Amino acid sequence: MTNLRSVRSQFFVALGVSSLVSVGLFLYGAYKNDSTTYDYLIWNLFLAWLPLLFSVKLLKVLKTKLWSSWEALFYSFLWIIFLPNSFYMISDYIHLQEFQRDSVLFDSLMFTSFIYTAIALGFSSLYLIHLQLLRRYTGRVAARWIAFTLFVCSVSIFVGRDLRWNSWDIFTNTGGLLFDLSERLVNPSSHPQMFVTIFSFWALLSSMYFLLWRAVKLIQQMHTK
Repeated sequence: MTNLRSVRSQFFVALGVSSLVSVGLFLYGAYKNDSTTYDYLIWNLFLAWLPLLFSVKLLKVLKTKLWSSWEALFYSFLWIIFLPNSFYMISDYIHLQEFQRDSVLFDSLMFTSFIYTAIALGFSSLYLIHLQLLRRYTGRVAARWIAFTLFVCSVSIFVGRDLRWNSWDIFTNTGGLLFDLSERLVNPSSHPQMFVTIFSFWALLSSMYFLLWRAVKLIQQMHTK
């Protein structure tokens, strides 16, 4: 148990170091360009940390209570609401050509650092939830829940990038968000790009997570031999 706690702590430290590297690259870029143009990347990375923190809190609750308890449902809700922020950062690449800066190559490196860390945070929290699902359901049922979760994330990325809504708008402007979505659901043929965006992200995230899942399983099998 002590060794497991040590490994978990080291993993969180690694995520923290990766985050600090991203911030360090931003600060260097800001200094070189005398501009804080991409400062929103730091905020987006902060949002990407939230689902992992919520999933850890959920795991602590599940040690003593059922998933149907209000505490577990509360943290599950927060987790699924903020999880898309971890993968949303992939879409931030579109901002690379918006400004004339010292080096597009360096900015690409900086963006990749932020995005890589955010994806690692998102998949880490998803992996923790996946393990909890496997304790309660068959592997096939758990996989379906994960696929559905990634689909929800893909829809949320479209809502965030194309419709410009945020996670907290679910609480602060529920009516406006539902109205915007309902218009596209009623007239889907008028918004073909919606399906392209959603299913492209779903395919990408699903394939990335499947690769990660199999890699973890392979490593576990190699250690047991």
